[in-house]
Amino acid sequence: MLRTLFISLLFFLFISDKADAQQAYPKRPITTTVVWSAGGGTDAVNRVVMAEMSKELGVRINVTNRAGGVSGSIGMSSTLRKRPDGYNLVGLASSNVSAAVNGGWKEKFEVWYPFIVGSSPDVLSVKADSPYHSLAELVAAAKKSPGSLRAGAGGLGSNHHLHLLELSKIADIDVSFIPYSGSAPSQTAAITGEVDLVITSMAEQAQLIRGNKLRPLAMLHPEAFEMLDGMKVPSAFIDFPELSKNLPISQAIGFAVNDKASPVVKRQLADAFKKAMDSSEVKDWARLNYYQLAGMYGEPAQQEFSRLESLFAWSLEALNANKVSPESLNIPRPN
Repeated sequence: MLRTLFISLLFFLFISDKADAQQAYPKRPITTTVVWSAGGGTDAVNRVVMAEMSKELGVRINVTNRAGGVSGSIGMSSTLRKRPDGYNLVGLASSNVSAAVNGGWKEKFEVWYPFIVGSSPDVLSVKADSPYHSLAELVAAAKKSPGSLRAGAGGLGSNHHLHLLELSKIADIDVSFIPYSGSAPSQTAAITGEVDLVITSMAEQAQLIRGNKLRPLAMLHPEAFEMLDGMKVPSAFIDFPELSKNLPISQAIGFAVNDKASPVVKRQLADAFKKAMDSSEVKDWARLNYYQLAGMYGEPAQQEFSRLESLFAWSLEALNANKVSPESLNIPRPN
């Protein structure tokens, strides 16, 4: 009798432990390390989405910033070194895919299991009291004095940097590029006059444009852009139609977990992510801040980042702006 009870108890504990193991994540707070500085697009997106995911997961998600390195390599490396148990996420964007070809680290982006929140088109702006009122005036000044104009953007090899390189090539101008640890400090540099122009996303610049801190000159996008207050920003493609050959370069902002994380962790994160993306809080925030929501995760998101990695790496190679050959990293050419 006692033997039977003992065996039954062991069986019950085994079943309970097995069920608990399957439903154990998350048990404690999660940390999301954003690889760009506070106040930029990647930071803002992660803080909004993580707040909604926290409600679904039932634990606090702490969002921190660890900028620096090459193309966000410090934040990515520090997160990748930690246990792949789902308690350490990384907030990143498409700009981070160039870390390897810029010498920041030796990993391909396949080490991540990504979640793409959305994107916002890039815009070229100057400070509000700048003498330049159009892209044509800016280009004319750059031609008159090659190398004298300074351009800021977040990150070497970022999509913002690639937009600048492509515009410089097509417009045949020489502009000095100054990389910053994120979009926010590069925009501050433009406002204070440290740089003459800045290229970041419309989502990141919108409040500064509304506050008359920055003056938008052109979208690095085939279409003009109309802001909620009716202000219209022309497309750079009107003056330079050849830009359409290689631009626009896609932006993808979101977060990722180590691809070695268990299926349970990935599924729990995916369920919370889907609910967060469907929330009125995220949808309203995206509309007011000029984000186009994607809601992509898992294999489709991995394929998208793989495509962007190829595009960024080989674009930098063609512009002689990389340090490491994408071929040596086994990064395929874009289709």
